[in-house]
Amino acid sequence: MDISLPPALAEDAHKGDAGRALCVAGRRTMSGAAVLVARAAQRAGAGLVTMACIDPELLTVLPVAAPEAVLSDLCEGSLARAVDHAAPHALLFGPGIARDRRAAELLEEWLGTGPGLVRVLDADGLNGLEGEPERLQAAAGPCIMTPHPGEAARLLGRTVARDEEGRRAAALELARRSGAVVVLKGSGTLVTDGARIHLVTTGNPGMATAGSGDVLSGILVAYLARTAAVGGAARDGFDSAVAAAHVHGLAGDLAAARLGRRALIASDLVDSLPEAQTMLDAGSGSGA
Repeated sequence: MDISLPPALAEDAHKGDAGRALCVAGRRTMSGAAVLVARAAQRAGAGLVTMACIDPELLTVLPVAAPEAVLSDLCEGSLARAVDHAAPHALLFGPGIARDRRAAELLEEWLGTGPGLVRVLDADGLNGLEGEPERLQAAAGPCIMTPHPGEAARLLGRTVARDEEGRRAAALELARRSGAVVVLKGSGTLVTDGARIHLVTTGNPGMATAGSGDVLSGILVAYLARTAAVGGAARDGFDSAVAAAHVHGLAGDLAAARLGRRALIASDLVDSLPEAQTMLDAGSGSGA
């Protein structure tokens, strides 16, 4: 399929026109997840990224590591209030949030907050739906989930085979049961909405490193936000998910070519995003 980035901005655009993303990511012991999400979303073109912080430690880490992000304090405040204040075009929940009572409460609130807003669910957000992917069908807006095989297995309540046929079957089942677009990560990432399915041809084994999925989530929420803000009615969540997964893999390939696969870390993917997106815009980043 033809892979393209979200629509370009008008010459007189302001930051709100580039898309506003609200992300619930990171905890005290996993602040890096929030940093990677924020930096990836910014490099992917979101005009304004708001990081909703569950733990107070993030309120001191993020201004240093991702100074362009806006912070929203969830230590005592509600997610609904944060959404009202940020007026986002897209939502993200899950990277690095852990599994505890507070995370479970916020997941419930996130599912029902922001009527009509497209939303991305990743990592521990997915683990909060263990065995119950159908709960996403009641979400207030369209959903995209980004599980790795272990998370997919927990959602489905069964083992996910590692061969392509088994991965396709798992991705399609998840899409059918959840009503969401599914990005099943791994060697040969698959994107499906239950009807269409796309095999991502970019990426390499060096990307099997902590934080790589957080970068993908940041890219995806940025593309969704930009598309909603610009009014890309011809693009849907499936298109944005395909583009995000493709660019994520291409950034990994560029970083591996520069640094070697063995040394690759998630921050290298963020650093390679500008080049990857420029290549795709120029028509030279189609992948193998």
